[in-house]
Amino acid sequence: MSDPVAWDVAERVAGVVAGREPFAESYHADSLTPDFVELTAEAEALVEAETGLRSLAGPARARVLDRKEWVSANISSFQRLLRPLTTKLGDRMSGPMAPVARTIAGAEVGVMLGWMSGRVLGQYDLLLVEDEDPDEQDLVYYVGPNVLAIEKRFAFPPRQFRLWLALHEVTHRVQFTGVPWLRPHFVSLVGQVVDSVDPDPKRFLESFARAADDLRQGKNPLDQGGLAAMFASAEQRAVLDQMGGMMSLLEGHGDVTMDRAGAGLLPEAPRFSRTLSARRQSAKGIVRLVQQLVGLEAKMNQYAQGERFIEVVEAAGPDLIERAWEGPEQLPSLVEIREPERWIERVSGLAAPAPGSGASSLAG
Repeated sequence: MSDPVAWDVAERVAGVVAGREPFAESYHADSLTPDFVELTAEAEALVEAETGLRSLAGPARARVLDRKEWVSANISSFQRLLRPLTTKLGDRMSGPMAPVARTIAGAEVGVMLGWMSGRVLGQYDLLLVEDEDPDEQDLVYYVGPNVLAIEKRFAFPPRQFRLWLALHEVTHRVQFTGVPWLRPHFVSLVGQVVDSVDPDPKRFLESFARAADDLRQGKNPLDQGGLAAMFASAEQRAVLDQMGGMMSLLEGHGDVTMDRAGAGLLPEAPRFSRTLSARRQSAKGIVRLVQQLVGLEAKMNQYAQGERFIEVVEAAGPDLIERAWEGPEQLPSLVEIREPERWIERVSGLAAPAPGSGASSLAG
């Protein structure tokens, strides 16, 4: 069996596309690791106090990476996640053009990862593999060159900005390590999508036809999650909707938590949020297209929809959101994220307050 993606090519291409941040070679880089080790621990204590969730996997561990190291870490994650799919495709690859196809696939993955490596600031690595080194898993990553570049460009105070980043990433770790069923549920959903992929070219032609129909109706076929959603079958879309609801909840809960946990400590937090949001929304041309292809624009929608969901739910009952952590069946669907009243009625029988009835708005 031949792997359909030349991962070594992907890593080399990503390294070229990622480029270098000259500021990362300065003395400022020396402060990154000690700062993030300290601030990640501080962030974890703040998040646990705010949410009442407690990590069951021990203290959070910070690791500062450069862009190439971030690419390498994510290629390893891709290989683990996509193994069922690459096995299917590899079984079908034969003939003289197979090496060419592998190289092209590797180059495409490399371009995507290389571009992302220049924009990602932090990431929680939630995947765990039993037969791999535990010291290399369950890490909170910070991409040092990108953090320095943003701090320099927008004159962000480093300690505040780094704690702000740590709060966001540590919140996600506390979610996945403080709710015992959440990580295996997420991995099982990803597995369902990957396992159900049919490499038959006819399926891809059907996806192109569906995308063409969307365009004729004035819709952007990439709006719902990039290429992954565009090429998904009806069965896969149902699972992706479950994942979309879950991730919107986690992103919304994460944003609200980081705002509240950092209240009083981060006077510059509103400026951080506004600046990075404006930076994403101002993308044009090829950068905007890449954001759509990899699903970043859909992720931004998850933040907004998730925050509104939390706001409406908390207005109906301050402790009602805790029901979401009781089990997978209590998670909101994507429809319920967009219409929180449905989730409220399903889990509690309560009706959500009408808009403008006195519900307090969230800080942010």
